[in-house]
Amino acid sequence: MSALTELRAGTTTAPAGTVLRGVLHEQRRTVVLWALALCGVGSMYTAFYPSVGGAKMDVMLEAMPPELITAMGFEAIATAGGYVQSTVYQLLGAILVLVCAIGLGGRLVAGAEEDGVLELEIAAPVSRTTVYLERLAALWLVALVLVAALTAALTALTSVMGMDVAITGLLAGSLGLWLFGGALGTLAFALGAATGRRGYAVGTAAAVATLSYVLAYLGPLVEGAAWMEQLSPYHWYVGGDPLTDGVAWGGYGLLLALAVVAAVAGGLAFRRRDIMV
Repeated sequence: MSALTELRAGTTTAPAGTVLRGVLHEQRRTVVLWALALCGVGSMYTAFYPSVGGAKMDVMLEAMPPELITAMGFEAIATAGGYVQSTVYQLLGAILVLVCAIGLGGRLVAGAEEDGVLELEIAAPVSRTTVYLERLAALWLVALVLVAALTAALTALTSVMGMDVAITGLLAGSLGLWLFGGALGTLAFALGAATGRRGYAVGTAAAVATLSYVLAYLGPLVEGAAWMEQLSPYHWYVGGDPLTDGVAWGGYGLLLALAVVAAVAGGLAFRRRDIMV
């Protein structure tokens, strides 16, 4: 309520960043818990590499069906960079960031509206566009904090363990993870802003994320279905093997374009819609 108090304190126009600061203040505990969880999971699985990596992983891969190796992207998992990418960036890290970003995206407008908080904020001396943009900025800043925390933890751990993982590779993978989580979080945010329904926003964004995984995994397995990968935001994120090959500018650009299109469409709908109707 501190942000609402400031907005309604008698000023003609609320200072820039008031809504953003209020949202970040409200979400501070949640951000810390998510960051700790993400760092803990990423560190735990990375720490397993000396026990399963190298020649041991080669033996395990030989026992797996080639189709499964292709579908899961395990071709380079025997290397340190490939292992971190497959276990952290492609699976657990991506899932945790997506859950947080999509859930937060659904709450920031639609959830606030359902709770009766957004109407008070709209009545304060601040435009709808400002409310929309600053709440969207909060989503991206939260995602950035999570990814930055994961990057710092992995950088320290791989250095201490002597793993051959370049910092440039970690930064490339983390940039993709931020864009991937931010894009699908923005989709949930925009749908929530356009409809005022948190369940619809979160459910639709989660369905898109799930379909994205399915398309990326089926594309290499089904003959003549390479087009599936090209339609998958997940493939845009990991298709270029960022930890080993660096930034995949084409895929990352598509993720950014998805976020921009969703944000613009949601913003236009939010400006015209009656709140709490």
